[in-house]
Order: sequence, then C-alpha cells, then structure tokens
Amino acid sequence: MSEVAPEHAPEHAPERAPEGGLPLDEPRDVRAGEELDPAALAAFLAREVGGDGEVSVAQFPGGYSNLTYRVRHGDREYVLRRPPFGSKVKSAHDMGREVAVLSKLAPVYPRAPRVIAYEPTGSVLGAPFYLMERRHGVILRKQLPPQLAAEPAQLRRLCELLVDALVDLHAVDFAAAGLGDLGKPAGYIERQVTGWTERYRASQTDDIPAVTEVAAHLAVHRPPDGAPALIHNDFKFDNVVFEPSLEAIIGVLDWEMTTLGDPLMDLGTSLSYWAQASDPPMLQQLPFGPTATPGMMTREEIARRYLERSGRRTDALVFYYAFGLLKTAVVAQQIYYRFKQGLTQDARFASMIFAVRLLIEQARTAIERGAI
Repeated sequence: MSEVAPEHAPEHAPERAPEGGLPLDEPRDVRAGEELDPAALAAFLAREVGGDGEVSVAQFPGGYSNLTYRVRHGDREYVLRRPPFGSKVKSAHDMGREVAVLSKLAPVYPRAPRVIAYEPTGSVLGAPFYLMERRHGVILRKQLPPQLAAEPAQLRRLCELLVDALVDLHAVDFAAAGLGDLGKPAGYIERQVTGWTERYRASQTDDIPAVTEVAAHLAVHRPPDGAPALIHNDFKFDNVVFEPSLEAIIGVLDWEMTTLGDPLMDLGTSLSYWAQASDPPMLQQLPFGPTATPGMMTREEIARRYLERSGRRTDALVFYYAFGLLKTAVVAQQIYYRFKQGLTQDARFASMIFAVRLLIEQARTAIERGAI
C-alpha cells in the first residue's frame, strides 16, 4: 500500500528537472509522532559514515508500512528506512532482511539502491534502521502533472518501462547473487493463499463475507508453482523512480516483502494496484497511482506485455489477479486494525476498511466474470 495526498506543505519548493521538466520527488515535514532524534542520528552518522555538520530530517509522505525519511548531514544526503511506530508485527518490518536483499541485489540489479549503513539494535532511534543512497528522480503518484497527463503516447511508454523493469527483476540469477536462501519457493502459492487468509482472520474487525468466499475459491483453484524468481511483492508506479527525462527507471524502492516465489504472483500483486477506466469509480479513487489515466495500458495489456517479454505462459491470470486483490485487501485490513487498536494515530488509516471492501469485491467480480 502506498501514497495518499500529502498532509503537509513541502518543506522546500520541489526540485525541478532540467529545462523546466517534471517536479522531482521531494520529502515534506515529518508527521507528528514519527519524528527522529537528530542528535542521536548525528552521533551515529559521525561514527559510522563520517563527515560533520548539522542533521536535518524530512519525511517522504507515501507508504503505510515502513517509514522513509530524507536525512541531510552537512553536504551529504541519505534515505533512512525504519519500521512504523506502534507496529507489533516484527516479521513484517525486518530491517536486516531489507539490508541483506539490497546489499546483494544492487550489484546485479542496478535499480536497487546501495546500502550505506545499518543500525540493528534499536538503541539509536528506538527501532532498527538503515541508510541508503538517494536516487533523485520522478515518482508518479495518483495525480499526474498536467503536462504529462496530456501525453497518452508517453504514458503508454511509462507503462512499458514499468513492466520491463519487473521482467528484469524476475530474470536476476538469485542464486548467483547469493540470495538463494531468501525464501522457500516450493509450495509458495499454497502458503501465500493460506497465510494471507490467516492474517485476515487475525486482524479482522468487520464482517465481510466476500473475503471468506474469495479465499475459499483461491484455495481450491490454485495453479501449480512456476519456476521461482526473486519477487518484489509491491511493484507499482510509486515504488519506482524515473529519471527526469522519463526515459528509464533508475530506482526501485520498498524491498521489505521481497522473497523467492512464483513470479506470476508478483505480477498479480502489480495488477491488483492497476485500476482502469472500466472499473467502478470508487475503485479508481484508491490511492494506487495514475493507472486509470487515458493513455495508460489496461490490465490485459500489462499482463500481455509481461508474458511476451518474460516468455512465461499461464491461463490462470484471474487467479493471480484475484490473489493480489485479496493480499492487498488484507494489508489494508492490518493497517486498519492497527488504527482501530490505537497503535497509531495516523488519520490516513481510518478509511482503510473501505479499501478492504472495494478490493475484495473487485476480486469476487473478477472471479465471477473470469477476466482481469
């Protein structure tokens, strides 16, 4: 899950690409209750990274899970990642795992940012965190800049670049990269369906019968596991950084759910974020990105390009799409549960139960009509 409209004005005017291009992605003021201790951070930076000067912190506004900040230390700049405040699900916010993935992946998948430093104990900021390099570029969010929204041919090209970056990730030789022990690909699909169904039950707050119906259907109609790949599990527009010219993707962000498994499950998750013009208006309002904008590819076109570029084959696209919707609905449910239990005061979380209902209804509809 990711971005909603920013709650705070920018700390600075957004940077712009050369020659009056699109605004580059910039952070905003830190949300109340999610501040970092600048003095403790300065001492850590001086000890682990070197350099001197004042420390300033701003926060990137997107995301409902791990928190992301820009840290300036003198004339240097980093991105800091840490778990959300109030979270009790430690396995879902394993900073060490993210560090291990990025450290081994960056040399073979250049879109993965390089790790600079890691603090595993929580003694500095109250939770483990790591620093990585900053990739300056454009992140496409729900509202596109007007000059880009008026260019349907360019929007289609951006879709193609997104799909191709996912195909490239799935083509990484994970064993050669030292990531062969990252997950257990055998039985991956079965574990995912069972696991996300159980996670829903553990965080359930409302009676939504469609969740049970969809989960039961997926349990019965599982396809066999395909050849494993390194999968991102949250691959979408606001998790990639385009270079200012929009001619390439220079960064892929948010690696917290990366594992080994069937790459078509990764495609299904990406499709679950892909609202299009034919979808119910309320589904199009979910903050997943600008995918319903005229000129953007449809889900069918995204899936077709992925299959053509990757060489994979399947007749179970509805399963992968419906599973992606179920998983995304459960993530929204877990977020809402944290809010309902008073573990976070983030006002964005109050409406997440409506996202749960919309997503699971879309899954049920896809299953009934047999199409994505």
